Amino acid sequence: MKPRASRTSRRRTVLAAALILAVMCAFLVRLVDVQVLSASANVKQSVDWSLGSTREIDGARGTIVDSNGTVLAESQLVYDIDMDPSIMRGLETAKTPPKLPWAQASEKIAAILGEKGDAVRAIVADRLKEDPEAKWVELKKGVGADQFLRLRALDLVYLQPNPRSVRVYPNGAVAGNLLGFIAGNGDKEGLEEAQNQCLSATKGEESYLKSPDGLVIPGSLTEKPAVDGGTVTLTINTELQWYLQQMISEEVKAQGAKAGTVTVVEVGTGKIRAAAEFPSVDPNDPGASNPEDRGSRIFSTSFEPGSTFKAITAASVMEYANANASTSVTASSHEEFPNGAVINDAFEHPAYDYTLAGALIDSSNVALSKFGDMVTDQQRYDELVKFGVGSKTAIDFPGEASGIIHPVKDWDYQSHYTTTFGQYYTVTAPQVASAYQAIANGGVKVPLSLVESCTSADGKVTEAPAAKPQRVFDATKDAELSRMIENVAEQGSLADQIKVPGYRIAAKTGTAQKPDPTTGAYKEGIYFTSMVGYAPVDHPEYVVVVTLDEPTRVTSSAATAPAFQKAMTQVLKTYRVQPSTTPMEPLLPKYK
Repeated sequence: MKPRASRTSRRRTVLAAALILAVMCAFLVRLVDVQVLSASANVKQSVDWSLGSTREIDGARGTIVDSNGTVLAESQLVYDIDMDPSIMRGLETAKTPPKLPWAQASEKIAAILGEKGDAVRAIVADRLKEDPEAKWVELKKGVGADQFLRLRALDLVYLQPNPRSVRVYPNGAVAGNLLGFIAGNGDKEGLEEAQNQCLSATKGEESYLKSPDGLVIPGSLTEKPAVDGGTVTLTINTELQWYLQQMISEEVKAQGAKAGTVTVVEVGTGKIRAAAEFPSVDPNDPGASNPEDRGSRIFSTSFEPGSTFKAITAASVMEYANANASTSVTASSHEEFPNGAVINDAFEHPAYDYTLAGALIDSSNVALSKFGDMVTDQQRYDELVKFGVGSKTAIDFPGEASGIIHPVKDWDYQSHYTTTFGQYYTVTAPQVASAYQAIANGGVKVPLSLVESCTSADGKVTEAPAAKPQRVFDATKDAELSRMIENVAEQGSLADQIKVPGYRIAAKTGTAQKPDPTTGAYKEGIYFTSMVGYAPVDHPEYVVVVTLDEPTRVTSSAATAPAFQKAMTQVLKTYRVQPSTTPMEPLLPKYK
């Protein structure tokens, strides 16, 4: 009997093995079908059954800093605090009471948000009154990180802090008209617009699969990180900018003017070190300013330069007629010219044998008109263009005006002469600064700049494109022209008001009539005044331009003298410019 039992056992073992082998073969066949033959269809079916989700990841907008690294604009994370009233009500009505009942929780929430408990409860109650099934109510927008962390520590499941990035300007209105702002609809102004390519972040992306019940399927998450925006470094000095904004605000009010500006340019580099104006705008709250005050008047306002550009007329006759400081013409305070034009000086005087230097010192329109006759209209036009009239600066600031210079063919009998003393064409304050930068720099014009560089999130520094310096005036003649402008500051009527002890100053004023847009004629007694100068004359380092729009207490360019003196003094102090080391040359004669 024993052998029969062995045979039965072996038979059972063989059958079991066969059965296992059959099952394994079935699984193998199915595995090949799932993973090879029907793989594509199965993947599609799994995706169809799950829910694919993609979420954009925002990067931080870049920072704007001044030449010393002081932050002028940055992005910060804030939180909008929402809550789900339905969850709160569910907890309140549950058999097991919540750890922190709503009566107590609302008091703690209110204390963190800087509100009263009654006010928070009223917000929620009003929402539930509108919609008893409401699942959302906003408690407060834009709270800071500290408040967010304190709210999170309450561990209230119905609170829903939603993060978002906001633009913050730590210095308020300082350089606000330059920085611009980002409006609620995303529109950008000022440097926020001009430097958007550097400042903009590159969005990232997060993708994953979810099951129908909302769970993320393990292993399905993929992420492409966001790239933060870069850092824009400006040429301006925040401390100087702050002082000049305060000062020009006071001077505008003291002179009863509509507006005022101060522009400071470094002679050797063309870098704008300050561009202050009043009225100004706080980019944190642009809506608090009038629309016309939200841009930059420095770049957008063009005006007839008046007497400041008599220096360019002098340059033209020096270049094309070989005139010099002692070349003379005879001019009285009122003359009618052969072509019928009538020209007047601002003060009564008999006929003087004016030198070119004297014509600039006394700012004689009649004398400059006669000097202008020494060259052709085209030559004077070419000189104005060389010094920057009619072209935007290299900065190309958003909304920047180019000014207007009419072609020579449009000059009539009157404008043939008025163009010699700064009328019948317009400029901006930066164009005035640029022209005098060239004079202060030995006749070499260095294009103006406002941006130093862009530093990307990975640390790569890209310097702003540097425009090529250009010689616009002969160096020897320029030295003589500079000496004449210094004599204007020394012998002119405002000499005592603009002195800076220890420094030799070159300066010229401008009083321009303002046209009436409805008639085209000049307004009676309404002026745009300016003053431009540089120092120290023996080694020029900074150009300062001051403008006042429609001053009423003093309507002549004398209105700008106090602001110019204060601005130049502060600039020299800020940059620790050494006083003049050589005395002024003997005074140039005004008359032959």
